Amino acid sequence: MKSDVIITCAVTGNLTTRENHPGLPVTPQEIADSCLEAAAAGAAIAHIHVRDPETGKPSMELKYYEEVIRRIREKDSALILNVTTGPGGRYHPSDENPAIAGPRTTLMRPEKRVEHIVALKPDIATLDLNTMTFGSEVVINTPQSVKTMADIIYSAGSKPELEVFDTGHIQLALDMLKDGTLRAPTMFTIVTGVKYGFPASPEVMAMAARLLPPNAVWSAFGVGRMSFSMAMQAYLLGGHVRVGLEDNSYISKGVLAKGNGELVERARDLIEKLGGRIASANQAREILGLKA
Repeated sequence: MKSDVIITCAVTGNLTTRENHPGLPVTPQEIADSCLEAAAAGAAIAHIHVRDPETGKPSMELKYYEEVIRRIREKDSALILNVTTGPGGRYHPSDENPAIAGPRTTLMRPEKRVEHIVALKPDIATLDLNTMTFGSEVVINTPQSVKTMADIIYSAGSKPELEVFDTGHIQLALDMLKDGTLRAPTMFTIVTGVKYGFPASPEVMAMAARLLPPNAVWSAFGVGRMSFSMAMQAYLLGGHVRVGLEDNSYISKGVLAKGNGELVERARDLIEKLGGRIASANQAREILGLKA
C-alpha cells in the first residue's frame, strides 16, 4: 500500500446528467467551484470535462475549458488539472449503411481532440487506449490516433494519463512504450465496471495492476455502486484512487451525494481508517514527476 495516496475527483464527465444528479456541475463556474470543493476535501487532482452551459451536453469548446481553468487558478495554484481528451472517439453506425456514420457519432481527427491541450497546457491530459463496445456504439482509438495524440500531449508539456478498460489496452501501452510513443514513467488509470470492459472485482483489478509496467504510477476506480469498494481495492493493491460524480452519484445506497466534496471526503475517510495518508497536491506533483 502507498504511504501517500492521491485522490482524483472526476467532477462531471460526459455521460452523467442532471437526471442522475440534480446538482451535477454544468456551467464553467459550477465545474470550477466543484473542482475547488473537491480540493478542499482532499483531492490532489481534478479530472475535467466541460459541458454546454445551456444544454448540459458534453462540449469540446475551448472557451469553456479556458474559463474553468482560469477560475480554478485564481484561487488554487497547486491543484493538479487533468483535462480530458476522451470526447471525439464515438462511432454510431447508421441503420441503413453501417459504413456511414449515424447521428450519435462524434468521431473526429485526433489533432482536433487535443487542440485545447495545446492551447492550455494542463498538468495532465487523458489518453484513452480503448477501442471497444460502449453502450450501443463503439469507441475507436486506433494506434495511429493514439500516437498522434500522445505526440501532441508531450509537445504541450503535459503528462498523458493512460486510461485502460481491458487487458488489450494495457498491451497496446506496453508496445507503445517499446516503440517510444509513450515515455516512462507512465501514469495509468484502470477503469472497472464499464460493460464489456474490466468487471469491477478485486481479482480483475489485481490482474490488471500486475500487467502494468513495474515503474508505473496508477490509480483505479469503479462506476456506479462499485465506486467506493473499487477505490479501496486500488488502495489495498498499492494504487491511487478516483471518485466523483462522473462515476457515481450516490454516497450510500439510495442516498444522493451532496456533491463532489462529499464523495472525496468519504474516500479520504476510508483510506485514513485503513491506515493511509492523503497526498497533498504538491506531494502528488512529486509522485507524478510534475512541475511545482
